[in-house]
Amino acid sequence: MPFPFTLPTTSSVLLSDFLKSATHPSLPLAATTKRSVLKDALKKHKRLAPRDRTAHLPIVHDAVASYIPYLLALNAASGFGDVGPERVDLGVKKPLEVEWRSTLSATLPGREPPRPKLVGLHHETAFTLSTLAYTHSLLARSQLRMLQEATMLSTEQRTSAVSAAMKHLLEAHSIHKYLLSLPSVSAAKDVPADIQPSTISALASIALAEATLIVVSKDDPYAAAVSDDRNESNKDWMYKAPSIPKVRAHLFARICLAAAEHAGQAQGLLGPGKIDADLVKYATDLRRTARGKAARFLAIDAELSGKTGEGLAWLQGARKELGLAFELKDGQRKGLKGLKQSWQERREDKRVEKGGEWGMDAGKLEEARVVETLEAKWDKENSTVNVQLVPPYEPLLASMPTGREYHSPQPYQPPLLDAQTLALMRAPPDPEERAFRGDEEDSGGEEYGGRKSEPVGAFPGTSQDYGRSGTGNSYY
Repeated sequence: MPFPFTLPTTSSVLLSDFLKSATHPSLPLAATTKRSVLKDALKKHKRLAPRDRTAHLPIVHDAVASYIPYLLALNAASGFGDVGPERVDLGVKKPLEVEWRSTLSATLPGREPPRPKLVGLHHETAFTLSTLAYTHSLLARSQLRMLQEATMLSTEQRTSAVSAAMKHLLEAHSIHKYLLSLPSVSAAKDVPADIQPSTISALASIALAEATLIVVSKDDPYAAAVSDDRNESNKDWMYKAPSIPKVRAHLFARICLAAAEHAGQAQGLLGPGKIDADLVKYATDLRRTARGKAARFLAIDAELSGKTGEGLAWLQGARKELGLAFELKDGQRKGLKGLKQSWQERREDKRVEKGGEWGMDAGKLEEARVVETLEAKWDKENSTVNVQLVPPYEPLLASMPTGREYHSPQPYQPPLLDAQTLALMRAPPDPEERAFRGDEEDSGGEEYGGRKSEPVGAFPGTSQDYGRSGTGNSYY
């Protein structure tokens, strides 16, 4: 959690071949340079090892953020609109043709997602803004990764990480909503699944659900205690018990239920078959995690009121919402399903440790650990100290309260070209000036490790001069 989006890549395009401006002739050339920088950043990001991509995300963010003002200026001028205080006259030589990698479309296993050819400036705008939203979600993942690791964090560190991640997720939600407000995007037909209105709306709901769900993370001492308990270097258990302060359990439960509603909306909008199966499964697991967490907080609320039996019933309901079908006996998992759950948790721990695609279950396995820890502890106390009957959990789940919204998302304010920069575009470009086309070739490898190595002893950048083919390293 959040979803590990794959950033799309794009082809090289000379915008001045498609667009011309009588009032600001340098604008298409300057926009081409900014776009080429973005193209290079995306291709370099895709070739990096998974552990190195996190450090490269700010570079991608700066590249796409620098290109957006120029792109939106072209988009506004193409619709006979003003760019800030100025009137920009933009003519179309021929329809713009670009290629973007469709990373959210369903593809056969082992095959690269397609890179369809798109016609129109509005498709370029949709993919560029979507890329910015994906980058914010990935930056939120980088902040939350420390919470998933089995390391001890102070309250200040946990709060800082959650607050930064929340800010990124709300920004991603606002960008998706802004895309839906563009008439050319919301009315587009026959477009890749990535920029279809239903997909963009689902991604906005997922981002808001994630931002809502992590509200309780900074004030959830139970999840922190379970994480510290798994840390082998933690020796606090030798001299003190974990401190569990009282929480506003009922309020947290309603916040989690609001997150579940948003995830449910995304689940309904992501139709199977066209969208990547991992994203569809993630939306389903996100809803399960939110409802399971809500049931767990209602269990805590009941236990704090002295109703241990009802609390245990709520925990059983939480396991039902999380989809855990195995039974617990003396705090231990039983049966093949319990072994499968333990194996999945070990795999997830290794992904977190190695920096891979962790969190594909939307935090469901981590929440299951917290529920099982509380259930084992309370069941032991209920069996030895205060014996209370455990009622059935079905009526309790049916009586869940309504969700309560926590965030009031602000509309996205796209960056615009300042008046001074736009005024400089009035000067005609130098006839010998050429737009920066980027260092990355369109036919170059995009996969991790796909860069062609230089022949031994060759001067850097002259590999094409050696051998009969530029695709291999053999001299013969």
